[in-house]
Amino acid sequence: MGDQHRVSRIDAALSQLFDSLLPADPATINDPTVLRWLDKLVHNARDSVHAGQEDVPAEVNSAQDLIRRKLLRENASPEKAARFSNLYSRLLSMPVLNQKWRILYLLHSLSENQFPVNGPRSPLAEIEQQKLSKQKVQQGYPRYYEKADSDHEEPPDRRTSVEPRAAVTSPKKAGLASTHEVRHDVTNSPTKPQIAETAAVPSELDLLRDLPFSMQGLSSKSYQFVSPTIVKLPSSLPIPIISLLHTLAEPCLLYKTLTVFVDAQDGGLVNQSLRAAISGELRSYLGLVATLEGEIRRALTAIEKGEDDKKSVRAAGVTLKRCVIWTRDATMGLRLMALIVEDSQRKRGGQIISLIHGLLASHGDPFVAGFAERLLAHVARPFYDILRHWIYDGELVDPFNEFFVVEADPMLKADVDPRRVAMSVWEDKYKLEAELVPSIMSDDFAKKVFLIGKSLNFIRNNCGDSDWVIHYSQANSKSLDYESTSHVNLSASIDAAYQTTMARLTHLMSNKFFLFTHMQALKRYLLLGQGDFIDLLVESLAPNLDRPAHSQYRHNLTAQLEHAVRHSNAQYDDPEVVRRLDARMIELNRNDTGWDCFTLEYKISPPCDVVITQWANTQYLKIFNVMLRVKRVEYSLNTTWRKCMTGARGVLSDIDEKLQGDWKNARCLVAEMVHFVNQLQYYILFEVVESAWATLQKTITRSDATLDDLIEAHTKYINTIVQKGLLASTAEREDGFLVQLHNMLKCMLNYREVVESLYSFSVAEYTKRQQSATRTEKRTAAGTSRASTPVVAGARGDRWSAMSDELAKDTGSPQLLPSHAGHDSTLLTGLRKRMSDLSNDYHTRINAFLYDLAHQPDVDLRFLGVVMNFNEAYKPVNPRRQKRKEKGKSSDVQSQAGVSRPASVVPTSDAGGRGEGSKAG
Repeated sequence: MGDQHRVSRIDAALSQLFDSLLPADPATINDPTVLRWLDKLVHNARDSVHAGQEDVPAEVNSAQDLIRRKLLRENASPEKAARFSNLYSRLLSMPVLNQKWRILYLLHSLSENQFPVNGPRSPLAEIEQQKLSKQKVQQGYPRYYEKADSDHEEPPDRRTSVEPRAAVTSPKKAGLASTHEVRHDVTNSPTKPQIAETAAVPSELDLLRDLPFSMQGLSSKSYQFVSPTIVKLPSSLPIPIISLLHTLAEPCLLYKTLTVFVDAQDGGLVNQSLRAAISGELRSYLGLVATLEGEIRRALTAIEKGEDDKKSVRAAGVTLKRCVIWTRDATMGLRLMALIVEDSQRKRGGQIISLIHGLLASHGDPFVAGFAERLLAHVARPFYDILRHWIYDGELVDPFNEFFVVEADPMLKADVDPRRVAMSVWEDKYKLEAELVPSIMSDDFAKKVFLIGKSLNFIRNNCGDSDWVIHYSQANSKSLDYESTSHVNLSASIDAAYQTTMARLTHLMSNKFFLFTHMQALKRYLLLGQGDFIDLLVESLAPNLDRPAHSQYRHNLTAQLEHAVRHSNAQYDDPEVVRRLDARMIELNRNDTGWDCFTLEYKISPPCDVVITQWANTQYLKIFNVMLRVKRVEYSLNTTWRKCMTGARGVLSDIDEKLQGDWKNARCLVAEMVHFVNQLQYYILFEVVESAWATLQKTITRSDATLDDLIEAHTKYINTIVQKGLLASTAEREDGFLVQLHNMLKCMLNYREVVESLYSFSVAEYTKRQQSATRTEKRTAAGTSRASTPVVAGARGDRWSAMSDELAKDTGSPQLLPSHAGHDSTLLTGLRKRMSDLSNDYHTRINAFLYDLAHQPDVDLRFLGVVMNFNEAYKPVNPRRQKRKEKGKSSDVQSQAGVSRPASVVPTSDAGGRGEGSKAG
C-alpha cells in the first residue's frame, strides 16, 4: 500500500513538473499526439526515477558537482554555473525538502536522457534556424555559410568578404599565451562550378575525425602543419567553422611548440625540471585528447547507425563547439606553459622559480594560481636539493650555477683593495647573488641560508671540525620540497640551524683559536695599553734608537724586547701571546733614525686572519708608530724636565742672575709641552681606544653574533680609532691633524735639544765660575794677583766653538756660532734666538691645532681642544686666514717699497730672557 501511494505521488509530481515546464498551447491542448507524448514523457521520467534508485551516489554533494560541471561544459560563459551555485546555497537553507540532493540528481538524470526528435519540443531546433538563415541570406543578410544546393555562382562581393589569409594572434602577457599564426588559403575560382567546390569542402564529421591527430601536432587531410607556428586549414569553409577551427588550432600549435622545448637537452637542473613538469602536463593533455578521440569514435559509430548525419552528430553530443568547450581549460594551461617557456629562455635557477611563483602570487584567476602551484612543486625540486646540501652539509652542489650562492672562480684576479687581502677564505669564497634569490623566500631568509652554509663550510675546511659538521648533518638533515616551505616549520628549522651554526663557529674562534685573546693582546701591546711594558721598552731602546736606522741589529732589538717582557707585567701573559710579539725595522729612508723605523709586530695565523686581516694589521702598525712617536717625545721631555729640576737645586742656582729668565721660559714651555703630550695620550688611550673597545666587546660577546658581525665590529673599531685618534688625514694635506701633530712633535724635540744645549751652556758657565773662583782663591792665598792670559781666552773660545759645532751636529740645525767665534755672549744669543723661534713656532702651531679641533663635528675631538686649553692660555686662530693676511701685508709692503727683499730680524732680549724674532714655520 505504501509503495502504491509513493508511485502515485511520483506520477503526480512528474505531471505537475512537466505542466509547469511545458506551457499549454490552446491549439494542441486536446491533440491526442501531444497527450500521448506527454504521457510517454511522464512514463520515461518515472522509469528513470525507479531505475536510478540503485545508482544514486553516496556522496551528498555529487549531484551539485555533476550539474555544475555540466553547466560549465555546455556553456561558454560561467555565469550559469555561478547562478546555480547561488541557487543551490539558497536551496540548502530551506527546511521544506529533506532529500534535496536526490531531487537534483533526478533532474540531472532527466537532462541526460534522449527524447524523440519528432516531438513538439525537439531539441534539434538547429534545422529550423538553418532554414531561417537561408531565408535571411536570400533577403540580403550577410552570408556565413555555404549553400549546398545552389546552382548560382557566389557574387564577387560575398567571396571577397572572406579574407584569403587570416592570422590569429593570442594576447601575450594579458592572455597568457605565446603568439602563433593560424592561416588558411582560399583557392576557389570564380569560374569553377559551385557544386564541385561544395563537394571539396570537408564536413564536420571529417573535421572531427582529424581533430585528435591535429591536437597531437600531426598533419592530416583537414589540418596541415606548414611550420611549428602555422597550420593550414581547408580552403572554403564557412566562417563560423573557421572561427571554431582557429580556436581549436591554438592548442595544436601550442602543443607542437612545447614539444620542441621538451625534446631539447640544454639548460641546467631547474630547466630540465621545468621540461619534466611540462612533459607531465602534456601527457595529461594527451589523456584529454584520448578521451576526446573516444567520444568522437562513439559519435562516428552512432552516425553509421543513424539516418541523418547531422542529427546523429548532435544526438551523439560531439560537435566542434563542444570540443572547444572541452579543451578550454587545457588551452589555458598550454598558454601558461608557453608563456613560461618563452620568458624562461633568458633566466636560470631561482629566476625561473620566481617567474612561476609570480603567477601564483599575483594572478587573480584561481585556475592560473592552481596551475602555477602544481607546476612549481615539480620545478623547484632541484633548487631544494641544492638548498638541503648547503644548509646541512655546507657543500655547494650546483653544477650549472643556478643557486643564489655562487662560488668564486679561483683563477680570477684577486681584489686589489688592501682591506680584502687574506679574506678570500670567508668573504671572497662565496657570494650571494641577489638576482637569483627566488621570490618564494625573503631577503632575510636568504641571508640566513647563505650564512649557515658558509659557516658550515668554514668550520669543515678552515677550522678542522668536520666531525661536528657530519654529526650535525646526520641529526638535522631532512628532505625539502615546495610544500614544506609554505609551513612555519621550515622557517623555525632554519632559525634553529642558524643559531646552532653561529654559536659553534663563535665557540671555535674564541676557545680553539683564541680570537678574542689576540684582539686584547693587540690592544695591550700595539695600542700601548700595557703601560709598564711600553715605558720599559722605550727606556731600554732609547740609546740604540737615537742612532741611524742602518746601524740597528735585529738581535739587539729582540733582546731589548725580551728584557721589557721579563721586567714588566707582560711576563704573566699567555706564552702563546708573548711568542707572537716581534720587534723589527722598516727601512724608509737612508738618513732615518731608529725611532723612524722601529715597530712592533703581532703575528696572526689562520683562521683568525679573516677577522684581523692584513689591512687591520697595517692600521695597527700605523697607530702604534704614531703613539710610539708621542711616547718618545714624552720620554724625552720627562728626561729633560728631571734634569732641569735636579740642576735647579745645584748647578743652575749659582747662575740665576745671568740665565734666570731663560730657564724660567724654558721650564714654562716644557711644562706646556708635557701637558699637551699627557692630554693627547690620555685622549687616545682612554677616550678613543677604551671607548671603542667597550663597543667592540658588546658585539663580540653577543650570543647571536656571527663571523660577519665580528668582522664588521672589528673594522668599525679600527676605523673609530683612526678617525678619532687624529690619524685619518693623509700626508698630502698640510692642514691635516696627522701632519700638524707630526710638526708639533718635531718642534718639541728640537726645543728639547736646545734646552739641553742651554743646560750644557749653564754647566759650562758654572764650571767656568768655579774654576775662576778656585784660581782667585789660589791667588789670594799666594798673595798674588794675575790677570788672565790671552792664550787662555783663545783656548776658551775654541772650546765653545767646538761645543757649538757639536750642538748643531746633534740637533740638525745651523751652527749657533761660527767655528771662529770665541765669545760666550754670541753663543748665548744664538741659543736665546733659537729658543724664541721654536717657542713662537710651537704657539703658532698649537693655536692652529686648537682652532681645527674646535670646529670638528665630533664631540670628543672638540672636548680634546677644551682640555688642552682649559685655562684659555692659547688663542686659537684660523691658520689659513692668517696666512692670507700675512701674504696680503707682504704684498703691500713690497708694492710700497718697489723692491722685494727679505726683512731683517734683530734679536732682542729682555730681563726675562725671552727673545723676539722671526717666527719659524
